[in-house]
Amino acid sequence: MGIYINPDNTAFIKAVESEIYVDKSLLISFTNKVINTLQSNICVSRPRRFGKSMAAEMLVAYYSCGSNSRKLFQNLRIAQHPSFEKHLNKYNVVHLNIPNFMEDAENASDLIGFIKEDLLDELLRTFSNVQMPKRITLTSVFAAIFDQLKVPFVFIIDEWDCIFREYKNDTAAQEKYLTFLRNILKNQPYAALIYMTGILPIKKYGDHSALNMFDEYCMTNQRNLAEFTGFTETEVKELCERYQMDFEMTKHWYDGYNLKGMSIYNPRSVVMSMTGHDFDSYWTKTETYESLKKYIQMDSFGLREIITKLISGEHYPVNSDKFQNDMVTFNSADDVLTLLIHLGYLTYDFDTETTWIPNAEVQKEFLNSIEDGGWEHIMHSLQISDELLEATLHGNSERVSEIIEQVHDENTSVLQYNNENSLSCVLSLGYYSARKNYMIYRELAGGKGFADLVFIPRKGCTNPAMIVELKWKHSAETAIEQIKKKEYVNCLKDYTGEILLVGINYDKDSDKKHNCVIENYIKGIS
Repeated sequence: MGIYINPDNTAFIKAVESEIYVDKSLLISFTNKVINTLQSNICVSRPRRFGKSMAAEMLVAYYSCGSNSRKLFQNLRIAQHPSFEKHLNKYNVVHLNIPNFMEDAENASDLIGFIKEDLLDELLRTFSNVQMPKRITLTSVFAAIFDQLKVPFVFIIDEWDCIFREYKNDTAAQEKYLTFLRNILKNQPYAALIYMTGILPIKKYGDHSALNMFDEYCMTNQRNLAEFTGFTETEVKELCERYQMDFEMTKHWYDGYNLKGMSIYNPRSVVMSMTGHDFDSYWTKTETYESLKKYIQMDSFGLREIITKLISGEHYPVNSDKFQNDMVTFNSADDVLTLLIHLGYLTYDFDTETTWIPNAEVQKEFLNSIEDGGWEHIMHSLQISDELLEATLHGNSERVSEIIEQVHDENTSVLQYNNENSLSCVLSLGYYSARKNYMIYRELAGGKGFADLVFIPRKGCTNPAMIVELKWKHSAETAIEQIKKKEYVNCLKDYTGEILLVGINYDKDSDKKHNCVIENYIKGIS
């Protein structure tokens, strides 16, 4: 039992005995499936505070022959799996938390040197009964131990990518580090399993990677590890019941990460919300907003328009394939957006290849980041959204038209002015504050088509529901007629409260005027 070699299970005991522990132990069934196979090299990247270290500590506790963890796991789900006994505490484990080595390192050479020195020292002490080779290197020592004892190694490397964040501009240091990892890990018979965690996927150099033997599981494609990336909806519902917290609000604040169609919640924020019995931006407080601000303030590649659309609630297409998996190589807006996906500020749909802001927690961080620096018009649009909602609820169609026209005019430098998609974005900005009390749906199926915008009151909100139809170069009256003719109200068939029908038209040929008609919907009358 050592620091790096065959650690005990103390760290994982702390996790299991915490007030909230969500059982993710079936991750072990996956690693057991691939151990000692060609698929045994795994690199898992997730944002900060998404349970990377806890997963690593769990694997250490399970595989390390420096522990007796049967009792620790006996009440967890993995204990019922057929592979549980086969691999329990049967391996020599190397556990490295890379940031610990960086504390005293001034450069990459220091970092690599510290890892080598500390590992060699502990290996030689732990395996003093093994005849060591004349030429003492990490690879030769690992090979000798495996050759004589016939017990393979499991490598658990946490925050493997921190060098790419700390030394983001030092490509020579990064390459040296990758070469070091490749030399001790790639195609080594002593390695039964390699499990690496980080925020960024493995760094690319051109079309190749020094660590191309890894199967990668990242925020653009977690593959079959999605359920272990954060909390699932079922897990969050159970927590909400236990702590008597409103599930709908929890979903609004912390859900939204789409991983291969699975809805994933930010685990850190959910835990803080449950134990504190409130809703706040807990995850973003672990970092300063400066890291986000730096990237969204970039006005190259048309980013300002894209960020505006994302803030308004739009899904935006992104090509994540060309991203070089670092913090500095940006050749397109796609690269910046892909980085924000990996950092957890955006989520990504693998099937549609689109990205969006996942939840209220992150949305709040975006707003903090645009409070200055040329985003004044957008901020003003958001600030007057309360007035727009109130005018709508009171049937003041003239004032609604005036505010929408103002929001549209103020953002002409960012958005393409003369199209319906632009108007949709304007409406989303204008009604931004409605998100507090409404669930807002775009293109919601109902009746004989899709309603442009549907506002459904959240639990406890007494405001009426709203169906909003947008028109370009027609009339607001035409929009209302379309709602009725195509029976869009059927999308609210389970809703029993009051409903407002809102038609909005923009005509660029009529002095760029916006018109609005608001009607109370009376059931049975169309």
